[in-house]
Amino acid sequence: MNTIKLSGMKTIVAMLSMVLFFQVATAQESKVIPSESKVVVLGTSNIHDWELMAESFRGNASFTTENNRLKSADNFSFTVTVEGLKSGKGGMDKNTYKTLKSREYGEITFQSAGAAEIGEITAGKYRVEVQGELTIAGVRKKVPLTFTAVPGDGIRLSGKTVIRMTDYNIEPPTALLGTIKTGETVTVDLNITYK
Repeated sequence: MNTIKLSGMKTIVAMLSMVLFFQVATAQESKVIPSESKVVVLGTSNIHDWELMAESFRGNASFTTENNRLKSADNFSFTVTVEGLKSGKGGMDKNTYKTLKSREYGEITFQSAGAAEIGEITAGKYRVEVQGELTIAGVRKKVPLTFTAVPGDGIRLSGKTVIRMTDYNIEPPTALLGTIKTGETVTVDLNITYK
């Protein structure tokens, strides 16, 4: 009788070990792949709309997948180099760097605070909601970010977030003696691949 109980316990322990190992084995730290990613800052002015492309950025996150299904996401960190923001117009770029105090604060950063909430939208597509701290020009604020995630060869995240510049003590820049005035908000459009 004791032999049967002991054998049954060994089987249960072995099964639990396999389940735990499988879950650990599928959780992985992933890095942003810049060559497969795009970060664009979109803004407005009283004359025309404008955009800045981020040419220098990096990031990490932890994802757990099971049978190509996203189970968890955590430890998001993302950094954009301020002077890697390019409009294709030298004057606008210089004005952007001055406004964002790039000499003193060379990076814009986001760091998550805890695990993301995940919900399945359709088969193979997920809604990921993450809370964290966004730091711009030395000012740190708690912000929510929402992404659509598609697992596959890595994890593809996409989403947009609106940032009010004055929340970060940034005065919307002007040009040509104040005749061109930018809007108070910008939209950050993220399409990021983690592998």
